[in-house]
Amino acid sequence: LPDGRLLVAFERWHRIRVFASPAAPGLFFPSPPGIGALAANAGLEALTVLDAGRLLALAEAVSPDGTCPAWIGTGDGSAWEPRRYRPGPDLVPVDAAGLPGGGVLVLERRVSLLTGFTARIAWLPPAALAAPVLASVELAQLAPPLLSDNYEGIAVARRGDGLLDVALVSDDNFSLFQRTILMLLRLDPAALARG
Repeated sequence: LPDGRLLVAFERWHRIRVFASPAAPGLFFPSPPGIGALAANAGLEALTVLDAGRLLALAEAVSPDGTCPAWIGTGDGSAWEPRRYRPGPDLVPVDAAGLPGGGVLVLERRVSLLTGFTARIAWLPPAALAAPVLASVELAQLAPPLLSDNYEGIAVARRGDGLLDVALVSDDNFSLFQRTILMLLRLDPAALARG
């Protein structure tokens, strides 16, 4: 959050907690309405702060129409507006990172027994956040066999030269068949502005 506190979304018992620091206890934070009805492993996977201090929450649950539950909330969580998010085909949102100046990068993932993990980085332009269905634009795809892994985290940091560092992290889940990887990409915000 802009004041330095940390928001964490939890699955199974779906909720959001706020932490004054990583060592502090988690305190109650108002959650989006209806998250209690989500399946145990299909809760809030993505939670980020938007440039205006608002919040974006995306659930991993995909409906038959191919969209996922989404909410845009006030910075204190006191009001949440329901939306839908449309991920790529057979993908689900697993994390999001607000961009300086507006918009959001969304990390999406697909798991297949035949092909393993596939991920993509999608961009939600600032104007897209006002729509009832949040439609993103694909920026990159991390596909088998070279770039495939269980990517579950994305973060963005502004560099001194005006570019953005985009960090992706994968989770090995204590498995011999997965890796923990930190991948750093560079993004030019001017390229996003040009579409």
